[in-house]
Amino acid sequence: MEKVWLKSYPAGVPADIDLNEYDSLKDILETSCARFGERPAFTNFGHTLSYSDVDRLSAAFGAFLQHQVGVSKGDRVAIMMPNLLQYPIALFGILRSGLTAVNVNPLYTPRELEHQLNDSGATVIVILENFAHTLQQVIERTSIKSVVVSRIGDLLPFPKSALVNLVTRHVKKLVPPWKLDEFTPLPKALARGARLDLSPVELDHEDIAFLQYTGGTTGVAKGAVLTHGNMVANLLQASAWLSVSIEEGKEIVVTALPLYHIFSLTANCLTFMKYGGENLLITNPRDMPGFVKELKRNRFTVITGVNTLFNGLLNTPGFEQLDFSALKFSLGGGMAVQQAVAERWKKVTGNPLAEAYGLTETSPAVCINPLNLDDYNGSIGLPVPSTEISFRDDDDKPLPLGEVGELCVRGPQVMRGYWNRPEETAKAINPEGWLRTGDMGYMRDDGYCFIVDRKKDMILVSGFNVYPNEVEDVAARHPGVLEVAAIGVSDDKSGEAVILVVVRKDPELTQAQLIAHCRKELTGYKVPRRVEFREELPKTNVGKILRRALREEHA
Repeated sequence: MEKVWLKSYPAGVPADIDLNEYDSLKDILETSCARFGERPAFTNFGHTLSYSDVDRLSAAFGAFLQHQVGVSKGDRVAIMMPNLLQYPIALFGILRSGLTAVNVNPLYTPRELEHQLNDSGATVIVILENFAHTLQQVIERTSIKSVVVSRIGDLLPFPKSALVNLVTRHVKKLVPPWKLDEFTPLPKALARGARLDLSPVELDHEDIAFLQYTGGTTGVAKGAVLTHGNMVANLLQASAWLSVSIEEGKEIVVTALPLYHIFSLTANCLTFMKYGGENLLITNPRDMPGFVKELKRNRFTVITGVNTLFNGLLNTPGFEQLDFSALKFSLGGGMAVQQAVAERWKKVTGNPLAEAYGLTETSPAVCINPLNLDDYNGSIGLPVPSTEISFRDDDDKPLPLGEVGELCVRGPQVMRGYWNRPEETAKAINPEGWLRTGDMGYMRDDGYCFIVDRKKDMILVSGFNVYPNEVEDVAARHPGVLEVAAIGVSDDKSGEAVILVVVRKDPELTQAQLIAHCRKELTGYKVPRRVEFREELPKTNVGKILRRALREEHA
């Protein structure tokens, strides 16, 4: 196929990557630790681990897993914790031991946790004690044989570690009572492992690095099988794109999205590790005032997030007074970046908010906007190196440039399939290797891609397609709107009607005012029939608005 997007590539970005540059994530990690030694790698709660610290501690944890727990290459180990220094240590120890990491959302209910542990066949779990009560309720019905429990302050220096753990448990009361018959505290696991040698493990592109679960908002969560080859490919693709904008050993990236989410995992943790960058870990980004205080203490150069996170920062007192002089680029993904948010972000920070697009099934990056764009362009960007994009009709036939169809992607970052679900895999990936994303969009003749909406979120009004993203984008431009979701509800006359669910910035905003605003920008059938005002909108753990939950309420 003709790669029309290559003519729009920024200078210095190659059309393809060299997949044979690294055999595994383990190779990249160990190379970076050797190269960047005393450079800061991860910072959290005011304490920093250097690359040498990460090398030493992750080797100790890997040795503990190999020799004390007795796991073998390919065994699955679950990690259930937020952004803390413990996360990269556990993750890199798992990967360096040749094991498969299973990221678990700490906010899971017992039912969701039980499903993921059983579906993955994980035999070990590393968990923050704040969530141990959830594990307690299901562990006897899972394949878990060994548990490593961490406290929030475990990798902080004494006496700060003791103080943080004391406040977390007894002052803030963030640790519900729990009891497990057998477990190993993380500090003890690291101490034991430090006395042992990490046994070398041979890994190649075919070995599984992650079972990354997805689809829990639309049904039973499925494990996307991401191999070392998938992850190395996407790491090299993202690195090639960023290489024209960043410098080795000099970047500080704000990591507010949870590392157990594929966007933050690849874009922040792994990509900036390759470049010797420092990840500033934000444990609780929902505490916006605390988040802004943390940003004030650090001269960050890169920030990634979802639209709701950027919007939240913009509406937090003190954010506009931060020093943005070192900020090189801001990258939004996970959901559509709204024009109103992007424009205000540029006005406040002086830095454009570039949109990227990806999925769990693609490790995740598929498209990224050039990082030297001056302004928001409404596009998800250009396909990253060694990636093919095709927009297709319902019969799986490619459509001409400019026509709306389902976005399909083919490349070395596309997952092997869904764990133990061959039928689901066959539905998602056709025999030619094209992954169907479920997103509707089109490509311009210059290669820039645009998403109009999720296939399943599309609203059908009197036979006309209405894309919620477009309606939300218009509504969000009203100065009285803080957050907004557009959904379709059943209607006797038109089949479906558009309604808006809104969190107000201006408490005086009325339904009539907002509908009148939309009527100026939207053709008649797209104009919302009514507006509902709420205190908050339902969201995923990374802040993505759940339209499905709103639709179910109205059903």
